[in-house]
Order: sequence, then structure tokens, then C-alpha cells
Amino acid sequence: MSFDDAQTSRRTRWPLAPPGLITPDARIARSAPPPIKITRAEELRRQLADEIVRGTLRPGAALDETDIAQRFKVSRTPVREALRQLVASGLVESRPHHGAVVAQPSFERLTGMFEAMSELEAMCASFAAERMTPLERRTLETIHEELRMLSSQGNPERFHDVNEHFHNAIYAGAHNDYIAEITLATRVRVQPFRRAQFRNLGRLAKSHAEHDRVVIAILRGDRDGAAKAMRHHIDLVRDEYEIYAVSV
Repeated sequence: MSFDDAQTSRRTRWPLAPPGLITPDARIARSAPPPIKITRAEELRRQLADEIVRGTLRPGAALDETDIAQRFKVSRTPVREALRQLVASGLVESRPHHGAVVAQPSFERLTGMFEAMSELEAMCASFAAERMTPLERRTLETIHEELRMLSSQGNPERFHDVNEHFHNAIYAGAHNDYIAEITLATRVRVQPFRRAQFRNLGRLAKSHAEHDRVVIAILRGDRDGAAKAMRHHIDLVRDEYEIYAVSV
């Protein structure tokens, strides 16, 4: 029996999800490559997060739902959802009787978030090296190749979106729904900071090179190597964000 057959056989013995339940693993797998569609709330969250990270919206600034809705010509519903997501990331605080205001995670808080992200992503990469099916490995290679082309085009927005597919493919390949769920939830919190660092000069090419080491280890079935490469990648993401933060 081959390595991949053994892994497939072992996975088929795991309990199946109840009918109708969409597991985090299934959500990730179905999100794989293109096309990328985002909701109006997500668009607003990205725009507001950019303004906060860039310093256009300063700490303590009030974020009034009505004002934001009028500014972006939308209803208050997507604004409310966008602010909720920003609260989860730590960029916005919700104060009783005072509404939402711009916050800024402390250095200690941000460091803690990235440390957790680093370990969770490393765990996913480690499991993916052992458990990815041949089809999942080919999908990962396809996404990796698309990122290579995007890195030469210098489009940080599109690179960011496809980069999420890259990491999603690894979460799915880990075949552990619970870890995938925790990892996704943590990524929501650090996403604005991960996205900002792609604006650094030369960062897209560096990120792809870091991914390359992760992909090679996964394809070799090297659990320790995949975990080490992914941990190093996320640590560099944090370093790149700190460089970006000083520049704005």
C-alpha cells in the first residue's frame, strides 16, 4: 500500500460529519482557487482597516455607522458587520454608550496574535505534509504557481486574495476541522496586518520564496520541515508588518 493510499484509508475511518453540516475543512476546500467574491461588508472592512493601519483613521476616532453608510453609499447593515469584524481583529473597540472607536493593538497584543498564528499555521502545514491527498497537493501547486506569476506583476491586492487560497489549501490538507476552525478565526484577527505588509517593496517575491520552502516540504511529506518553514514564514510576515508600520 502506498503512502497516499494509507493516509486515505486512515481518513475514511474517521467519523463523518452529520448530513447538512458544513465543516471548516469543507468550507476551506470549497474556497480553493478563483473566482474571488467578497461581500460588501468585507469590502468595507478592508477599506476601513487600510485607513486605520495607514494612520488615516487615528486611534480614538469615532466610527459612526450612519456617517460611514453615507460615505460609502450603503445601508447600515454591512457597516455594522464590517465594524464587528474590525472589533474581532482588535483594530476597533466597541464602547458602551459611545459606539465604535479606532483602537490600536498594543505591541504585546499584536506579538501574541502573531505567535499564535505562527504555531497554528505550522501545525496545519505539518499535518498537511502527512495527510494531503494527491489532488490536494496538485491544487496547492497550482495556487503556488499563480502566486509566482502575481509576484512578478506587482499586484499586492490580488496577491493577498490568492495568498488566502494558498493558506486555505493547507488548512484543508491538514484534515483536522477543529484546528482549521481555530486557525481561520485567528487569521481574521491578524488579516489587516498580514495584508498591509504586502505593500513593502519586494515583499511579494519574498513571500513566494517563503511559500516555496513550505510547498517543497509538504510535497516531500516532511512534517518537521513543513512546520519549520511555515513558522519561519509567519514570523517574517510579522517582521515585514513592523517595517511597514514604521514607514506610514
